Amino acid sequence: MRTKSKDKRAKTKEQRQKSKDKRTKTKEQRQKNKDKRTRTMNKPDNATPHLGTRNFSNFSNFSNFSNFFLLNFFNKKTIMHKSSLIIITCILTTLTVKSQTVFTLQQCIDTALYHNRNIKQQELNRQSREIAYEQARMNLLPNLNASAGQYFTLGRSLTADNIYESINSSRSSFNLSSGITLFDGLQMKHNIDARRAEMKASEADLEKIKSDIELNVTVAFLQVLLYKEHVQMQESQLELTHQKIEQTSRLVDAGKQAEGVLFELKAQLAKEELNLTQARNNLKLALLDLAQIIEIEDFEHLDVEMPVDMLMDEPLLTSADEIYNAAVQHRPEILGAEYRLQSNEKNVDIARSAFYPSLSFGASLGTGYYDMKRDVPNDAFTKQLNDNLSTNFGFNLQIPIFNRLEVKNRVSSSKLAVENSKLEIENAKMDLRKRIQQAYQNALAAQARYFAAKKSEEASKEAYRYAEQKYEAGKASVYELYQAKSNQTQVLAELSQSKYEYMLRIKVLEFLK
Repeated sequence: MRTKSKDKRAKTKEQRQKSKDKRTKTKEQRQKNKDKRTRTMNKPDNATPHLGTRNFSNFSNFSNFSNFFLLNFFNKKTIMHKSSLIIITCILTTLTVKSQTVFTLQQCIDTALYHNRNIKQQELNRQSREIAYEQARMNLLPNLNASAGQYFTLGRSLTADNIYESINSSRSSFNLSSGITLFDGLQMKHNIDARRAEMKASEADLEKIKSDIELNVTVAFLQVLLYKEHVQMQESQLELTHQKIEQTSRLVDAGKQAEGVLFELKAQLAKEELNLTQARNNLKLALLDLAQIIEIEDFEHLDVEMPVDMLMDEPLLTSADEIYNAAVQHRPEILGAEYRLQSNEKNVDIARSAFYPSLSFGASLGTGYYDMKRDVPNDAFTKQLNDNLSTNFGFNLQIPIFNRLEVKNRVSSSKLAVENSKLEIENAKMDLRKRIQQAYQNALAAQARYFAAKKSEEASKEAYRYAEQKYEAGKASVYELYQAKSNQTQVLAELSQSKYEYMLRIKVLEFLK
């Protein structure tokens, strides 16, 4: 027994010695590591790679560069202050993240107007009409033309003395002529008025295209705002459910609530997460639609800003008749139709002007040089030009007598175009009245729906608060709480949709005024 006890004590002593040796080795290893770090810190500057001489071609992206930059700062002799490192890290991180582009409604409209190809095409058409109008005005001015010719004759030639001789000759001629129309039945004046009306009509068509684009952008913009609000609403509801789950979990752990209640809340959480995913997908599609309308490519980083004065609490709605009376005075589609009517009426006057005689005045100045191939020398070039100088002027009167009824039929066709333009104006006014009446009734319905949704939202908020109090007091089941919350979510969605629909109807009326 004594021998066994002695052996046991010896073995225990040996184990203690081994543990002591192991701790000694660990301590020595730590000291070696410490010395190694000290040598690294005291390493000369020429042993540390410098940013100024380092080749950056091996860095694949900016993130690798930022890591290398921070590593070099740690290898310096003097360690930078922690706050400085934090600032540098934040700056580098900010540079690697692409910021979102936030657009206001006016910026979206301006971008769409700048990129739209229909506007560019109509602008080219307007410029073409403007050129035609300028040309019609310039036709009132006289013309001025110069000409020169060189002619060769072999055989019998006509000399400057108006005598034919059997010789070869050459002749140079120089002429300057001008003419002006004195009277043409006021055709040029009516032509100027017609081209001006066509130019004004093209400008009205351009404004019509711009107005339609502004309305389309506004609709897409409001759709984005609607889905943004849906996402925020779903995130808020999801946060409330998370809080309710945490609260219920503590009650279940304390044995004060059944575990089935927690499972029902988790099922509700899963459904709300699905609703949030759908809302985010709808928002992306709405942003894509807006980006396509304003014609920008990067819709992933596109965001919109809610206008402050987008919707008043009680906007004043004028009557449909007042809106129509104001709109018919300056709506581009009405103005365009009226300008086209004016152009066609002037075309009738242009056609009638052919019944009247026309009077024009013309004048010309000419001279020439004759080179006769004979023994007698020719006069000098300048002398011949002075001797052969001739001037003439005169009037030209044309009286139409019979042109196979061409003028009469042209007038009749122009009158038919006038009648067609009048019908187009009536159709444009009727369509405008229908649009205004429909927009006005839609605005009234949207207003009533919005105010009703506001009242319903207040009632649902009180109902949910009451159901929550009953649930916390143990007088209501989790199903009743979920039902109250579901009703509130539906009411909030209805309120959001009715609000933006009301905004849209108000904007449509503003565009139609």
